[in-house]
Amino acid sequence: DHTFRGVTRGRAPLFTFIRMKTISITVNGKQASANVEPRTNLADFVREHLHLTGTNIGCEHGVCGACTIEVDGGPARSCIAYAVACDGATVRTIEGFGADVTMSALREAFSAEHALQCGYCTPGMLITARDIVLRLPDADDTRVREELAGNLCRCTGYVGIVRAIRRVLDQNKR
Repeated sequence: DHTFRGVTRGRAPLFTFIRMKTISITVNGKQASANVEPRTNLADFVREHLHLTGTNIGCEHGVCGACTIEVDGGPARSCIAYAVACDGATVRTIEGFGADVTMSALREAFSAEHALQCGYCTPGMLITARDIVLRLPDADDTRVREELAGNLCRCTGYVGIVRAIRRVLDQNKR
């Protein structure tokens, strides 16, 4: 597959040639294949090609964490990951955690601890929180805050988010 894009410089139109790449990714347990431009980021791929719009795009520089999804078992910034680089990967967006026990506990704790306000950061925050709970079962408040440093929330002040994560960590110790 090929895509031609017209570019005008002065009076003569110039054309650039973009070679499309076929990728195959397992997303939320289902195989997904598509022809994409090499510059397509993973966030745009899941949103535009697969219509999974739970992944939000904030800064487009990998700084805010709103686009965090799970790639091959770990959190990743989908706005700076090229879809072609994820060919063959296993990806889970927020929509793919419906039956996940840890995610369910986190959703309940986020609600109980008032860790939600506008909700824009919530999908990425939940995926990062899940990683913290599974990877760092003995994390204290300071460590939880350090781990959340890559996920920005402009509404909550993080107090409720930290309490929610600690609530799940404490529940898991019982």
